[in-house]
Amino acid sequence: MPNSPPLDASVQWKIRTGAVRFAESGYRSTVEEILSAGLGTEVVGLISAGKEADVYLARLGGAPLVVKVFRLYRTSRRGGGPIKLDNMAWRAAFEFEALRMAWEGGAPVPTPAKRVENMVAMRYLGSDAGPAPRLVDVEPVDPEGLLVEVLAAVESLVTAGILHGDLSAYNVLVHEDRPFFIDFSDARRVDRVGQSPWRQLALAEEILVRDLAGLAAHFRRFGVAVDMPGSLARFLRIVEERVPRKRAKVRREPPEDGSGTPETVPPRLDADAPEPESLHEAD
Repeated sequence: MPNSPPLDASVQWKIRTGAVRFAESGYRSTVEEILSAGLGTEVVGLISAGKEADVYLARLGGAPLVVKVFRLYRTSRRGGGPIKLDNMAWRAAFEFEALRMAWEGGAPVPTPAKRVENMVAMRYLGSDAGPAPRLVDVEPVDPEGLLVEVLAAVESLVTAGILHGDLSAYNVLVHEDRPFFIDFSDARRVDRVGQSPWRQLALAEEILVRDLAGLAAHFRRFGVAVDMPGSLARFLRIVEERVPRKRAKVRREPPEDGSGTPETVPPRLDADAPEPESLHEAD
């Protein structure tokens, strides 16, 4: 995932020439942008609207796909004017990269296709009758079995190196009896959640607790409980295996008798060692 907002060439041109709109695009303008960006050859219509993006059903050469368009002004993200355009282009790039990592890692997510500025094209999950239902809209015949599948999907997502960050029954689609994760705006890479192994694991645990709590709240309606301690421990073991162990080099003094030369050696990283006080400070 990008660490800083990418300035697309088209965004640079719009900011430099002043060709930046300061009002949200309407339906017709958005359709034109999707077509001109080459994300589709036909736009069927709007299928959903979230807190920061609108989702359109489009077709590319007859094949259905979804185009998620991040809104520039009616969002929960800060910023305005040309800065907003770049900020939401970054949000789109962030989500596209999270989807790519998850998909390449074998996690059940819509296959990412292409990103242009603040628009992301991906696989359409659904049928001619309509998009796949959200988990919150499904009345499962076997809630316990569905929970097992969802937790297995979460495990595959963590194994792929992605923490969702906003997991709930609203961000899971059930397509062909399989759970698929969507909406990765708050996702985090396992290897980039902190500045040290201790902080990475602590922040990963915080994210996983929040995601598991979101799922537990949903399945509680059907009398099925999530094994929070067991699931959390299993997922954290996966995270710990992926956390890069950075070994700071320290200088070893030469023998007192003067023989030999100083050497640089990596200290042993003890998993049970106490966390340094500096790691408790805010980032």
